[in-house]
Amino acid sequence: MSPQIPALQAERRGLRLWNVGIVLLLAFASALLVAGFVFYTGWDLLGARGLKKQQKIDSKTLFDLVKLSFGVVAGAGALVALVVAYRRQRVDEDAALRDTTRLHNERFTNAVSQLGDESPTVRLGGVHALAGLADDAPTRQLRQTCIDVLCAFLRLPYTAEADLPTGDAGARHSYLALREARHTVLRLIRDHLRLPQEHPHSWQRYDFDFSNAVFDGGDLSKATFSGGAVTFTGATFSSGVLTFDDATFSGGQVFFIEATFSGGEINFRSAEFSGGEVYFTGTSFSGGEVYFTGTTFSGGEVYFTGTTVSGGEIGFPSATVSGGVIDFSSATVSGGVIDFSSATVSGGQVPFSRTKFLGGTVGFSSSTISGGTVDFISAVFSGSTIDFTETVLSAGTLDFNRAKFSGSTVTFTRFAFSAGTVDFTEATFSAGTVNYTDATFSGSKIDYTQATFSGSTVDYTEAIFSNGTVDFILTVFSGGTVAFTRAALFTSTMKFTGAMFHGGTVTFDEATGSAPVGLVASAGSPWPAGVTLAAGW
Repeated sequence: MSPQIPALQAERRGLRLWNVGIVLLLAFASALLVAGFVFYTGWDLLGARGLKKQQKIDSKTLFDLVKLSFGVVAGAGALVALVVAYRRQRVDEDAALRDTTRLHNERFTNAVSQLGDESPTVRLGGVHALAGLADDAPTRQLRQTCIDVLCAFLRLPYTAEADLPTGDAGARHSYLALREARHTVLRLIRDHLRLPQEHPHSWQRYDFDFSNAVFDGGDLSKATFSGGAVTFTGATFSSGVLTFDDATFSGGQVFFIEATFSGGEINFRSAEFSGGEVYFTGTSFSGGEVYFTGTTFSGGEVYFTGTTVSGGEIGFPSATVSGGVIDFSSATVSGGVIDFSSATVSGGQVPFSRTKFLGGTVGFSSSTISGGTVDFISAVFSGSTIDFTETVLSAGTLDFNRAKFSGSTVTFTRFAFSAGTVDFTEATFSAGTVNYTDATFSGSKIDYTQATFSGSTVDYTEAIFSNGTVDFILTVFSGGTVAFTRAALFTSTMKFTGAMFHGGTVTFDEATGSAPVGLVASAGSPWPAGVTLAAGW
C-alpha cells in the first residue's frame, strides 16, 4: 500500500477574508443601523412629540456634546479594534489548523507505511495508529480518510484458508498474521460504533466501504448503525462467522448487494431494526447461513429482492416483526432454506411476490401471525415445501393470490385459524399438495375464488370448522381433489357459487356436523356437480 496524504477538501480550502475596508464600512453601517433603531425605539417608548429648541447653549449642554463626540470616536475605535481582533483570531485559528493538519499528514504517512509493512507486528501497529489518528483528526473529512484507508486494507487481495497450499506452513503463518490484522480492523470499527453518537471518538454516521472484500469472520456485535453507509457490495463470504449480534439499526444503510455466500455465516442475533435499510439485493447463496435469530423488527427494511438461494439458509427463527418490511420479492429459491419458525408477525410485511420456488424450503412452523401480511402473490411453486405447521393466524393475511402450484407441498398441519384470511384467489393448482390436516378454523376465511384445480390435492382431513368461510366461488375443477375427510363441520360455510366441475372432486367422506354444510351452488342445482357429501347430509 503506497502512502497517501489526505487533502482538506470541502471543510477548508484556505482562509478567505474580505478586504478590511469593506469589512469596516459594513461594520460602521451596521452600527449606525442598530443605533438608529435603538434611538427611535426609545423615542417612541418615551412618547416624545418633538425637540425643544434652544437659542443659546449653556456650559452643561456644551460639555455633554463634547462627551458625546469623544464617545462616538471611542466607539468607532473600539469597533475597528474588534474587527481587527476578529481577523487576527481567524488567522491564528487557520495557522493552528494548518499546523495540526501538517502534523496529522506526517503521522498519516507513517501509519500507512506501517500498514503496508511485511512484518505482522508493524502492520498491527499501523492498524492501531490509523485508528488513533482518526480519533485525533482535526476535521470530519480527515477522519473519514483514515476510515477509508482501514477499509481499503480489507479490500486488498486476500487468500482464504481453504485456498492455501496443502502442507505449506509458511503460507499458513502469513495467512494467520494477515487475518489477525484484518479482524483487528473490524474490532476497532466495532468499538467505535459502540460509542454514543455524541462521544468525540464515535464513528457513527461515517461511511465504511468493504466492497468486493473477502471475509472469513469478524465481530461487529453491539454496534450502532444510526447513519452513514456500510457497504459489502460484491463481497465474498466463504468461511468463518461475521457477527452483528445485538447490533442496533436505527438509521443509515447496510449493503450486501450482489455479495456471494459460498460458506461461512452472518449472525444478526437479537439485533434491533427500528429504522434504516439492509440490502441483500441480487445476493447469491450457494452455501453458508444468514441468521436473524430473535431479531426485533419494529421499523426499517431488509431487502432480499432478486436474491438467488441454491443452498445454505436464511433464518429468522423467533424473530419479532411488528413493523417494517422483510422483502423476498422476485427471488429465486432452487435449494436451501428460508426459515421463519417460531417468528411473530404482528405488523409489517413479509412479501415473496413473484418469487420462484424451484426447490428448497420456506418454513413458518410454530409462528404467530396476528397482524400484517405474508405475501406470495404471483409466486411460482414447482418443487418446494412451504411449511406453516402449527402456525397461529389470529389476524392479518396469508396471500397466495395468482400463485402457481405445479409440484410443491404447502403444509398447514395443525394450523390454528381464529381470524384473518388465507387468500388463494386466482391461484393455479396443477400438481402437489396443500395440506390442512388437523387444522382448526374458528373465525377465518379461506378464499379459492376463481382458482383453477387441474391436478392437485387440497386436504382438510380431520380439520375442525367452528366458524368462518371457505370460498370456492367461480373455481374451476378440471382435475385434482379437495377432501374434507372426517372433518368436523359446524357453523362454517362452504361456497361453491358458480364453480365449474370438468373433472376432479370435492369430498366430505365421514365428515360430521350438527347441521348440513352450507353449500351454496349455482341457481337450479341443489349441490354442485362433483361434490360428494357425507352420509346423512
